[in-house]
Amino acid sequence: MEVTGIKIRRLYQSGRLRAMVSITLDNALAVHDIKVIEGPQRLFVAMPSRKEDQGGFRDIVHPINAGAREQIEEMILEEYKSALSEQEFSDNYGALPQA
Repeated sequence: MEVTGIKIRRLYQSGRLRAMVSITLDNALAVHDIKVIEGPQRLFVAMPSRKEDQGGFRDIVHPINAGAREQIEEMILEEYKSALSEQEFSDNYGALPQA
């Protein structure tokens, strides 16, 4: 499995939710509504989930092993930080001229 695309759909300025993300796997499968969340110790990635009748949440899609989870989380957080840098640059200096 290869992550072939990452799109930061939306950035948030307040609260613990920092971004909504979509990824593409093997140019064949898209996973939407992945969340970047600010935890007490660090940023982390939460897979799409739905609320159960008992009040808890259950992942709809998730990596099966720790290695896959770490790889996906690392790539998403790297893209998130890049999007933040671009947004900060744009906020301070305006958009870059189009070629």
